[in-house]
Amino acid sequence: MSTPLLDQIRAQGEGGGAIPRHVAVIMDGNGRWARERRLPRTLGHREGMKAVREAVEGCIEVGIQVLTLYAFSEENWNRPAIEIGALMGLLEEYIARETAELRRNGVEVHVIGDLSRLPPAKREAVDQLVMGTLGGTRLQLNLAISYSSRAEIARAARRLADDVVQGRLALEDVDEDALALRLYTAGLPDPDLLIRTSGELRISNFLLWQVAYTELYMTPVLWPDFTRDHLYQAVLDFQGRERRFGRVTA
Repeated sequence: MSTPLLDQIRAQGEGGGAIPRHVAVIMDGNGRWARERRLPRTLGHREGMKAVREAVEGCIEVGIQVLTLYAFSEENWNRPAIEIGALMGLLEEYIARETAELRRNGVEVHVIGDLSRLPPAKREAVDQLVMGTLGGTRLQLNLAISYSSRAEIARAARRLADDVVQGRLALEDVDEDALALRLYTAGLPDPDLLIRTSGELRISNFLLWQVAYTELYMTPVLWPDFTRDHLYQAVLDFQGRERRFGRVTA
């Protein structure tokens, strides 16, 4: 399928405008979307499920290799029990509804975060989603669930310390690469582009290590209104940037 924005991305690519390999998204604005319509917050979260499909299919169209979505943070466990229950229910519904479609589209799903906090039925559903999409080659979709970047870094530090204590790693070999290999995202390229919806200007404890040199794109669009065209606009903006990684160009 071709659209004017997608055609622009492809033309930019032919002219040297790089396609991001890894896009990360902070999906924000479900509650505000519902509040503006005087609807329950849970309906905002339900509408947000449609935007997830738009983002996934848009990434496949563009040729992005990895998409990481911030679905549920560790801090979200502090929300009212009724909202947490609704979010967990929507997670299970998403898995039941989308697994076959994701598999058909060649999407392999991975889940990052502290899954020990999930209720057993939800953990089983997540495992079924991962196994049901194993082998997809067009896009790796990472769902960050019960995720905290600070907790992830602390976990990696504990694993490093244990490897040193057990003699599996020499102290002088503890470096950035060694820590990165113990993150949930080990083996993946760092995000080239981070999109946050709803106009907020925060990282919100998401991939703090990985986004050190990531290009940030903040849009006022609320997540339930996010379409693949909004993704394409973010990619076009990315293609127009000069990435120096601390260096100076001649």
